[in-house]
Amino acid sequence: MLRLAGVVTYYGPIQILKSLDLEVRQGEIVCLLGGNASGKSTTMKTILGIVRPRQGTVEFEGQRIDGLPTEAIVSRGISLVPEARRIFGRMTVWENLTMGAYTRRREAPAELQQDLDRVYGLFPRLRERADQKGGTLSGGEQQMLAVARALMLRPRLLLLDEPSLGLAPLVVREIFRIVRAINKEAGVSVLLVEQNASMALRLADHAYLMETGTMVMSGPAADLARNDAVRRAYLGY
Repeated sequence: MLRLAGVVTYYGPIQILKSLDLEVRQGEIVCLLGGNASGKSTTMKTILGIVRPRQGTVEFEGQRIDGLPTEAIVSRGISLVPEARRIFGRMTVWENLTMGAYTRRREAPAELQQDLDRVYGLFPRLRERADQKGGTLSGGEQQMLAVARALMLRPRLLLLDEPSLGLAPLVVREIFRIVRAINKEAGVSVLLVEQNASMALRLADHAYLMETGTMVMSGPAADLARNDAVRRAYLGY
């Protein structure tokens, strides 16, 4: 579904990604692990066209998307849940959700209402708070809103950037449970950037490990969870 091959990116004169290779197959959950400044978020931005690669290719469903504007990439079915949520704090929950469907605004209202009902079914608290300003929600509720907003695009590939950041463990478990349900029931592929390595490896089918812009390890998530170096560096035992 998604393939990065030999991707090299820079911020000004500083090289961030160094000949990066990564794949997400149809129906998979793939996690991307690594410490701070390893290049994880830059990888997400490169997929979405926010950062343009100097070398290499990015393909989605067999078609190159590197070089396309971000709005064209999103319209093809890639949706992002950004780090720190980035909801519209002055807009209501309902308005945030309808903004998630902005690229689908020419569709019949009944179809958009069907998707609203679907995300309300996944996140009942959002239905209860539909008229509440996004900025007044708790951190966990804001993260739920960010995921639900991304789902309003009807994505085939969902990008999640640090969804557990700053949240209580109980809330994180609930969000990860919903991500798994979205993957299994709706067939949405997922690329997850996450520092909670233990939980990410339990959720994912395949995993990659990055260090300073380079992919240093990849394989089935269960294999990485058993790797001694990964356990000592990222799982704490």
